[in-house]
Amino acid sequence: MNETQAQSLRRIRLLLAVFIAGLTLSGATAIPLETEIRTLAQIAGHLGLPENSGLAIWLARIQHALADTNARYPFMAYGTDWLAFAHFVIAIAFLGPWRDPVKNIWVIEFGMIACGLVVLFALGVGGWRGIPLGWRLLDCSFGVGGMIPLWLCHREIRKLAGAR
Repeated sequence: MNETQAQSLRRIRLLLAVFIAGLTLSGATAIPLETEIRTLAQIAGHLGLPENSGLAIWLARIQHALADTNARYPFMAYGTDWLAFAHFVIAIAFLGPWRDPVKNIWVIEFGMIACGLVVLFALGVGGWRGIPLGWRLLDCSFGVGGMIPLWLCHREIRKLAGAR
């Protein structure tokens, strides 16, 4: 492997590390939802967010729903536990391109398709479920944010494949 190929491989692995870390962290945040929302609402209050603002009302509604559901039906949280698990498993799949990017470029392409579908899913299903547009756009940002390192990674892999 020449120096240019070694540099490409390092860039690919850095981009994959960013993506894998993002997947893992976003999965981990799906587990303690009630605590996270309570903390987010407290932070918003400390930052001076007016209690009658749309965001404060939405956070309070989520906080109440999670607390009520967890108190009465704690098994419902198991669904988001599985969401976290899925994030962890998908992150593991990206170890294939880490080991052999050219052979496993399909995993990157799968990830790019999934990132695009995040946007469609958030806008479509989120609207159907009554999720405010701002929150859906925040969800869309995860798809866009994941697409960037994957697209850059894909570009590097194609260069690497052409150099072989």
